[in-house]
Amino acid sequence: MEVEVKIRLPDSSAHRAVSALLSSFHRETQRQQNLFFDGAAGELSSRRAVLRLRFYGDDIRCVVSLKAKAILVNGVSRVEEDEEELEPSIGRDCVADPSKLSEVDSRILRRVRDEFGVGTGEFVCLGGFKNVRDVFEWKGLKLELDETMYDFGTCFEIECESSNPEGAKQVIEEFLKENGIRYSDSEASKFAIFRSGKLPQ
Repeated sequence: MEVEVKIRLPDSSAHRAVSALLSSFHRETQRQQNLFFDGAAGELSSRRAVLRLRFYGDDIRCVVSLKAKAILVNGVSRVEEDEEELEPSIGRDCVADPSKLSEVDSRILRRVRDEFGVGTGEFVCLGGFKNVRDVFEWKGLKLELDETMYDFGTCFEIECESSNPEGAKQVIEEFLKENGIRYSDSEASKFAIFRSGKLPQ
């Protein structure tokens, strides 16, 4: 179970302010491309699951993830997640031809085929979005500051995986309040926003 705090920032100025205030705690910047897949008959989405390929940088890394039964309440997300590394060139072949997902030797893709019943050659690509993630190590927390670029606009968010999400959320909120940065609880996952085709209000 992945448990994360998710806090939405209203605009690029808030994003820049957080980045500047945390600059001395910066550890890395990740440039991600996230692409999502389902069965042709919606076998995954009908059971609140999603299959994702995430590419890093210039295809230096690819991770395949299966997420299921996501719940997002009061800015805290809980989701069943299983992931593993995939050779980036194989991932790109699957993006170009999703039916090749049926042929990949992968524990997660076997789960998708066996548990969700996606048949041979029956995968479809739903599309996706890009994300620039700045990672900070601050006050014992690993903060991820995201700029997510959809075809219909850009969202800004802070994420923090934690075994004590309520405590982590309180620390982050106090930091934002002290520095006069507006924020709100995220009410939808990045994937849900992508599927809705519009930015949150």
